[in-house]
Amino acid sequence: MKTAESSSAAAPRPTAGGRTVPAPATAPDTRVPATATPPAPASVDPARWPDVAAPPKASRARTAVAAAVVRRALRDLPLHVRFADGGTLGKGGPALDVRDPRAFHGRIGAQGLVGFGESYMAGEWDAPDLTAVLTVLAGHLAELIPPSLQRLRRVWALSRPAAQRNTPSGARDNISRHYDLSNDLFALFLDDTLSYSSALFRGFPADHDLLPAAQHRKIDRLLDLAEVRDGSRVLEIGTGWGELALRAAARGAHVTSLTLSREQQALARERIAAAGLADRVSVELCDYREAEGTYDAVVSVEMIEAVGAEFWPVYFRTLDERLAPGGRAAVQAITMPHDRMMASKDTFTWIGKYIFPGGLLPSVEAVAATVRDHTRLTVTRRDAYGAHYAETLRLWRERFTERADEVDALGFDETFRRMWTFYLAYSEAGFRSGYLDVQQYLFTKENPAR
Repeated sequence: MKTAESSSAAAPRPTAGGRTVPAPATAPDTRVPATATPPAPASVDPARWPDVAAPPKASRARTAVAAAVVRRALRDLPLHVRFADGGTLGKGGPALDVRDPRAFHGRIGAQGLVGFGESYMAGEWDAPDLTAVLTVLAGHLAELIPPSLQRLRRVWALSRPAAQRNTPSGARDNISRHYDLSNDLFALFLDDTLSYSSALFRGFPADHDLLPAAQHRKIDRLLDLAEVRDGSRVLEIGTGWGELALRAAARGAHVTSLTLSREQQALARERIAAAGLADRVSVELCDYREAEGTYDAVVSVEMIEAVGAEFWPVYFRTLDERLAPGGRAAVQAITMPHDRMMASKDTFTWIGKYIFPGGLLPSVEAVAATVRDHTRLTVTRRDAYGAHYAETLRLWRERFTERADEVDALGFDETFRRMWTFYLAYSEAGFRSGYLDVQQYLFTKENPAR
């Protein structure tokens, strides 16, 4: 999954397996009854989480404005908001418990939605069903801030830091911050295919045992779109842990797969060798901008989200330049509404600070315009299936919660676990509300010789 307001300190950089890791927070069981509230987390380690342990100070006036805006928004939502002093707001629905109203409003006043996420990490607010609360908020996102304040976005919103630009060196750092956390961490909540992108189910609800087949169904559909067959020359942009390359090679294709994650490269190579397909697959530590050669097919799964708007033209030109005449490119991409993308593309968000530095979701309109204006490709097909991503994320989130002790054993502390739970629930809510979607694209390149 490749799904960003600014702070004085950079996001903690967790590492794994005996290395120093940013402190995680215990992931609450979001399936507990609505009458129960998860216990407050233990104290936050200030060395690992400086902005969570000691939030930036907001002026009294800014905090008061934030409190007024937040309370006005919550008052009209289908939520049951319970404050520590006994006050309540909302029209009824999933429970949201504000344990420390002053800190909660102060963080939002200082850093907007970054503060909202950090307040959860600090345990200043909680929810028995976190995903349900976040789904309500995502579904009403456009209404949460009054139009008069939205017009002042540049005043109160934090700007995306220049250090997160996805230049070749910046992209390596950004990718490493997420994908080099720990292969063992990802293995705890993903299925045996180690696929970290939306699965394609036959029906809902699904259980974790159905994930491998659903992931293979997704991969096979992309390979079919690209017409990958025996003898095909395939370029994969974004290796993950190698499952797509394995399935392409099993069809008889010759695959060159590119990644910027050393952890992923090492495990992907190991899995490919174990399958006896090392002669058909090469996994290179290489930026997509450095790719060479021509290919019958290019496949890229949820990698464009890490490219950044500045480099979308370069990304799509790479697909064009690497495809042989008559070639086909299959791309899976998470998308967001165009108006929200335009409003937030220069904003530093909680996701950008803690989960995907440098990330930005494109809109369907942005993809179409970039392909039209910068390539010789044609958008031949586009299929959306966002409900499948919501289901995929639910299964990942539940498995992550169930294995909290094992996450802890890897060296990830309670604040990290709480952060990761918020990220998975936040993403799931985006798809459940319809705010986010996921697309499978087919791009084709005309063969002038025909």
